[in-house]
Amino acid sequence: MRRRWTTALAMIFAFTLVLALAGPAPAASPITTSIYTADPAALVVGDTMYLYTGHDEAAPGGTNFVMRDWHVFSSTDATTWTDHGARLSLSNLPWAGADAWAGEVEPRGGKYYWYVPVNGNGAGWMDIGVAVGDSPLGPFTDAKGGPLISDSTPNSSPLNIDPTVFTDDDGQAYIYWGSYYGLRAAKLKPDMINLDGPVITPAGVSNFWEAPWMFKRNGTYYLAYAANDSGCSQPGYACIRYATATSPLGPWTHRGVVLDQVSSTTNHPAIVEFKGQWYMVYHNAAAPGGGNFRRSVTLDKLYWNADGTMQKVVQTSGGGGGQPPSGTNHALTATASTSYVSPWETLGAINDGYVPASSADHSHGAYGNWNHQGTEWIEYRWTTAKSVGKVATYWFDDDQGIDLPASCKVQYWNGSAYVDVPGQSACGVAANTYNVTTFTPVSTTRLRLSITSRTGYSTGVLEWMAL
Repeated sequence: MRRRWTTALAMIFAFTLVLALAGPAPAASPITTSIYTADPAALVVGDTMYLYTGHDEAAPGGTNFVMRDWHVFSSTDATTWTDHGARLSLSNLPWAGADAWAGEVEPRGGKYYWYVPVNGNGAGWMDIGVAVGDSPLGPFTDAKGGPLISDSTPNSSPLNIDPTVFTDDDGQAYIYWGSYYGLRAAKLKPDMINLDGPVITPAGVSNFWEAPWMFKRNGTYYLAYAANDSGCSQPGYACIRYATATSPLGPWTHRGVVLDQVSSTTNHPAIVEFKGQWYMVYHNAAAPGGGNFRRSVTLDKLYWNADGTMQKVVQTSGGGGGQPPSGTNHALTATASTSYVSPWETLGAINDGYVPASSADHSHGAYGNWNHQGTEWIEYRWTTAKSVGKVATYWFDDDQGIDLPASCKVQYWNGSAYVDVPGQSACGVAANTYNVTTFTPVSTTRLRLSITSRTGYSTGVLEWMAL
């Protein structure tokens, strides 16, 4: 539980904390910026990785998901991606009504089965259907003529979403799905379109929220999933936890967090080995114009410890990594100003070029506005106009009176007034990372970051880059 500072002595004591410096890493990019993509599932066939994604179509500023089809992307190097277009849509499932949410493709007997959750036309909310194709790219057609899993399925979840299918070495296939009502699992018959036995609720899955992903490595079963408990994410956001088991249906043993929260509220994993390298595929809100309902799929390398546990993935795509993004940082030549800075903090910290090790690392000083609450701002000014299309903010969080903000936005001086930068993506508020906000480039002599605090707290910044 965070505590407010009550004495100047506590503030001075907190100021002495010093952590190790984290080195930079190269930046990854969304697999496409032509459309918004989400909820990735990965499949390797031969020398090609396929990503099956949802398609976010919400308008700028939208407050709900608009998803009507699924796309397929392919790559032979995990870097350059080809969009093969919408290979499955709600119109391919006559019984579906809306909500083309997170699905996954599983091969069997030369065919490819695409399991997708949709809002059906009948009673209930979300159902899980199956489409089938003769290649990883389809074409895909309805394989069953109705849902595989629905509210009428005994022991199904009250919200049947996010199916993932895993086939064990003996050929037995399993399906896993669920939401905040809990994880569900069942065997599949060899035809891949019918359940083979009862639906179970696997034991030992800690803080499960949604988005399960199942795989096997060196005889151990791994289950990754989204969790949104306070131990790994801010309220309303999610991290990726994982568990292991000695059998595909558990019981499961929690192992830790493999992916920290990203810049979108939702978090969705796919973990796959491709050409000897393991990858974490996920989505965030880092693409231009992105947001919680305009997400973008990306991927980063995943590494293993000798004992079979996974190292936490370093996000290099603007969603939560500890490294600064690339580009010319105009902040280094700017004059900084602010609406308020605490007497014992320093505004000069925000553009000194230091790479923080964490949000608590104010060994090079920190900007903070304790004990002010509400909205404050920091600002850069240049003597000549600079072209800026991206900022990266590393928040200061002392785990006491200064906390991560509730929200933020970027503004620029248009010659007569401050206005919001055009087309800005989500202004992230994650800890221990550079929160990247992109926007249509502007030419300006002044750039401002407006910061709104959480109730009862003040805010602070360790570094603010203008790129």
